[in-house]
Amino acid sequence: MSSSGIGIVRISGDEAFDVILRIFRRKNGKAPAELKSHRVYYGYIYDGEERLDEVLVLVMKGPHSYTAEDTVEIDCHGGVLMMKRILETVLKYGARPAEPGEFTKRAFLNGRIDLSQAEAVIDVINAKNQYALKSSVSQLSGAVSERIRDMRGKILYEIAFIESALDDPEHISLDGYGERLRETLKPLAEETARLIRSADDGRIMVEGIKTVILGKPNAGKSSLMNVLLGEERAIVTDIAGTTRDILEEHIRMQGISLNIVDTAGIRETEDVVEKIGVDRAKQTAAEADLIIYVVDGSCPLDENDRRIMEMIHDRKCVVLLNKTDLEQVVTAEDLEQLSGKRVVPVSAKEGTGIEELEQEIKELFYHGELNFNDEVYITNVRQKAALEETLESLKMVQQSIDSGMPEDFYSIDLMNAYEQLGLIIGEAVEDDLVNEIFGKFCMGK
Repeated sequence: MSSSGIGIVRISGDEAFDVILRIFRRKNGKAPAELKSHRVYYGYIYDGEERLDEVLVLVMKGPHSYTAEDTVEIDCHGGVLMMKRILETVLKYGARPAEPGEFTKRAFLNGRIDLSQAEAVIDVINAKNQYALKSSVSQLSGAVSERIRDMRGKILYEIAFIESALDDPEHISLDGYGERLRETLKPLAEETARLIRSADDGRIMVEGIKTVILGKPNAGKSSLMNVLLGEERAIVTDIAGTTRDILEEHIRMQGISLNIVDTAGIRETEDVVEKIGVDRAKQTAAEADLIIYVVDGSCPLDENDRRIMEMIHDRKCVVLLNKTDLEQVVTAEDLEQLSGKRVVPVSAKEGTGIEELEQEIKELFYHGELNFNDEVYITNVRQKAALEETLESLKMVQQSIDSGMPEDFYSIDLMNAYEQLGLIIGEAVEDDLVNEIFGKFCMGK
């Protein structure tokens, strides 16, 4: 807890109004005769006869509140001592501390929001860039929920049709149903696959792009790191092999987030410590979303450069031709032909070419501007796993149709697809999973 201009203490639940009436008095020294919903009351918080603070009290009666329960918010002065004193008074007169994520968990359990919207709440809180924030707000408003419910509704219709036909074959015919079902499931499978593909963009939006800077010693990797950070974080010297270990920092550029790692220079070495740094650099590069390969344009390419080019061959990579402030012996054209990657001329020393680098990274991952009007992005592993199971079940249905299997076989896989989609929005979800999800929330939310 830290000091602020205004502090908020929230009370929610069946006894919320009872608690506030025990400790709140209006300017005339009396408690309100009744609390009307969605009203703001001015007065004071008391502990017995001791007046603690001048406050505003916001009243929201359920179900018209965040948790769909009776809720009271005390807006008080935000000093640490005052907030602590008011919180202690609230607890003294009948409340209890909320568990992490409990307010949002109650909103979910009371049907105020579904599980995908609840997960979006924590994403909004933790958003590190404008794209992550927009995606989280879109999910919070129900974009994912609407899409999933629409898909579940179509699947449920087919399950019901099959069961009805099997129960009443005299009046409901299944002749030619397999082909009709195939046409119905085709767009559903395509939509599921698209949502799965969106998970990569979604993950990057939320977590940031894991970026590794590679290059030979003295290529200018640490200088580039410092330029991107806007401060001297990495040690820069003329001595080759200065960077022995990885240095990781978080930066934001062009509205996207990069978790950027400076690594030891890639070269053959007999130095035991430096060799460990080189091995770590290679391992980190293997796990990265993006590689920035820095080439010293004032020095000829050698065997070490060729090894790095082999490492980046099939990876998302931007090649930087560095030290353009010096006389060049390597051209951008030659480097582009050898590496097969887009080459951006820069000077880490003078800070030139950085805007071009930022734009290249943005286009490499997001193909320009992201569109949040119609697009839905999956942003967590749990949702992606459920969608993968859904897609597999839809494919099984199509295989059953191709094999001429009886229609009741269709129902089994359709039901599994229906249930997997339900996991995304929290229908038929286990209690332990709910507790795990909301356990990641901060206190007070």
